[in-house]
Order: sequence, then structure tokens, then C-alpha cells
Amino acid sequence: MTGDATKSPFERLKQYYDTEALSCPDCGYADTDGEWETETNGRVVEYHHECPTCGTLQQHTVHLDEA
Repeated sequence: MTGDATKSPFERLKQYYDTEALSCPDCGYADTDGEWETETNGRVVEYHHECPTCGTLQQHTVHLDEA
């Protein structure tokens, strides 16, 4: 099994969302079988999860700045 040290920061953030952020802020449903979807275009990473009960979309966006 892979430890957290070998996962990227983005994988660890998704893991956090998948385990800690699956309760809907609108209806309170805890989607224990759900997971967050991740999309990226290389400059922006978007995490999103739709509540299966009420359809509320939760979204978090990380912008990658070039130094």
C-alpha cells in the first residue's frame, strides 16, 4: 500500500475531500459511498462533488501559478 509521502499534494487533497467532505452543506446527506471528481488543464485543478440526494454541487478550485 502506498503511504501519504509518495502521493502528490493533489492526491492527498482529493483523499481528504473523499474522507472528510462528503456531507452536503444544503441537505446534510452524508454520501459515504461517493467521491470527489478531479479535472485539470495543467493550470487549474478542479475538485467537485454532486450530492446524490439534492443535486447540490460542491466545488474547490486550485490555481497553479507559474513562478
